[in-house]
Amino acid sequence: MNSHLDYEINKELGECYLFMGDFDKAEEYYRKAAGNNTQSAAPYMGLATVAVQRSELDKALVLYQKAAAVEESDKALCGIGLVHMEQGNHEDAFTHFAKALDKASDNMVALNCLVREAYQLGVVENILHYLEAALETSTEVEAVRTTLAGCLIYLGRGEEARSHLETVLGTNPANTSARELIDTMAA
Repeated sequence: MNSHLDYEINKELGECYLFMGDFDKAEEYYRKAAGNNTQSAAPYMGLATVAVQRSELDKALVLYQKAAAVEESDKALCGIGLVHMEQGNHEDAFTHFAKALDKASDNMVALNCLVREAYQLGVVENILHYLEAALETSTEVEAVRTTLAGCLIYLGRGEEARSHLETVLGTNPANTSARELIDTMAA
């Protein structure tokens, strides 16, 4: 059997066992897949997910870093950011979420976490361009636009915020988040 086929089979089995919640089997097959193909980030991503499920954050961090070393994808960078966030390393988390968004501006996990970290660190103005980029690429434009408006209100830029909220409510009058933000501005 060729090692590429072995790799594919082992990776698939790892994914199946992970999906079923059998972390021991998932880990076993992801390790085999990593042995079959050291140039693929997927087995390391799978092993990192298993480590997160087991609350082994230090191990998960190393595995996400291995995945990023093989292929610096937005998902690997986001994984590193999530571990840093869980560990309370807010600057490192912010940096990795930002790098993930530089690679894929529509990564909603990275975007939502970046927003949380920006508030935590008091650097909300530094994320506006990430939110604006996501408006161009995300399938969740309404949520992104509402979040952007919330950031603008926080920064005291009410008129810009109002224009974004009116856009959201123009397409979806039932959007409660946008409605609540407009109401707080009026109060």
